[in-house]
Amino acid sequence: MRRSPSRAEKTGLFRVIAFLVLPFMNAIGKYVLHDEHKVPQKGAFVLAPNHYSEIDPIVMGVALWYSGRVPRYLAKASLFRIPVVGWILRRTGQIPVERHGAARSSDPLAAASKLVEKGLAVIIYPEGTLTRDPDLWPMRGKSGAVRTALERGIPLIPAAHWGTQGILPRYGKLSLFPRKRVDIVFGDPVDLSQFEGRPLDTATLNAATSLLMKDITALLERLRNEKAPAERWDPSKNNQAETGRFDG
Repeated sequence: MRRSPSRAEKTGLFRVIAFLVLPFMNAIGKYVLHDEHKVPQKGAFVLAPNHYSEIDPIVMGVALWYSGRVPRYLAKASLFRIPVVGWILRRTGQIPVERHGAARSSDPLAAASKLVEKGLAVIIYPEGTLTRDPDLWPMRGKSGAVRTALERGIPLIPAAHWGTQGILPRYGKLSLFPRKRVDIVFGDPVDLSQFEGRPLDTATLNAATSLLMKDITALLERLRNEKAPAERWDPSKNNQAETGRFDG
């Protein structure tokens, strides 16, 4: 059952965006939600999905909207410099992230924490970019999602989807027809209790992130009905850059 986002979150601008985006997205994809009742209907939380297509953020935004919440993201800072697009991103509370240069030192997670204080949902991709795994399994994660959840004491909800590669393959071209099926599943909150009260050092964050990636991978295994590789893909071990396009 699809839910309507709460009136407090469903601002006029979000309604306009939904009016413009949803008909197109529904024309190119059929979104089948699994366990959407696990999406918190009030209060702040971090949603952590897998990532293998450039259209993933829009698909997850649609899924979250239909699950009763309004999405906010950590978005590339370059998008904020595009006329109109940047204005929309700022007005809807999206968070700019600089990936290169001195500006990278600014902490986007501090901005995410402000959204958390307002009781909003924040989508943070723990992989940080499109997975480098050849078969589109989740790769090694980064600590932003778990750090936000641990620092603010809020739920960390894992999620997985499968089918967006039919709409837009990784670094490929958009396919409009025929309409593609996309399955999205939401998981139980990641059990971070063992990390509560511990210093958020590298060891703690890495262990918590590994737990998150394990939960995301298990959800994707359920959708794909197959087992992921025993060892998670690590770009640094395969001579791949952490960000940007890549071959393979």
